[in-house]
Amino acid sequence: MAEEFKRLSRDLVQKGAIIDYYQDTVQVPNGNIVKWDFIGHKGAAAVVPVREDGKLLMVRQYRNALDRYTLEVPAGGLNGVDEPTKTAAARELEEETGYRCRDLELLISIRTTVAFCNEKIDIYVARNLEKGHQHLDEDEFINVEAYTVEELMDKIYDCTIQDAKTICAIMAYAHKYLQK
Repeated sequence: MAEEFKRLSRDLVQKGAIIDYYQDTVQVPNGNIVKWDFIGHKGAAAVVPVREDGKLLMVRQYRNALDRYTLEVPAGGLNGVDEPTKTAAARELEEETGYRCRDLELLISIRTTVAFCNEKIDIYVARNLEKGHQHLDEDEFINVEAYTVEELMDKIYDCTIQDAKTICAIMAYAHKYLQK
């Protein structure tokens, strides 16, 4: 079916620090020419840090887009499209939580908003955590908090946690590791 759609052009409208905004001109199957927005993203990695007691480490931080604090799994963008997501996940784990680990396992890959963006996030599980210290960016102010999976599931279902990558991460972790 993809061969019925033909991209005629992709024009950069605005280059940003995190995303690039394009306008695509596409010929659709009936021959009409349409304009579609496209957001280009270099990708990201996230991590579910699991303590020895089974609690998951989460980060609480202010998110400008929502004008409020959110509770999320640690995550961040790739430094470049060629950076391995496992490398980025390890970096973000240490930067945001202050913990390192040698045991990262790919849990799930998600595409955040397929209608207009190519962002892909690989989500890892981190075990055997070793305490270090946070390396926050100058604009990051992050609190690290520990929760049981059950507490986090409650926060998903009462709509306290609405971040898609975090919901996917927690639910995939619970399904894979706790439903035996």
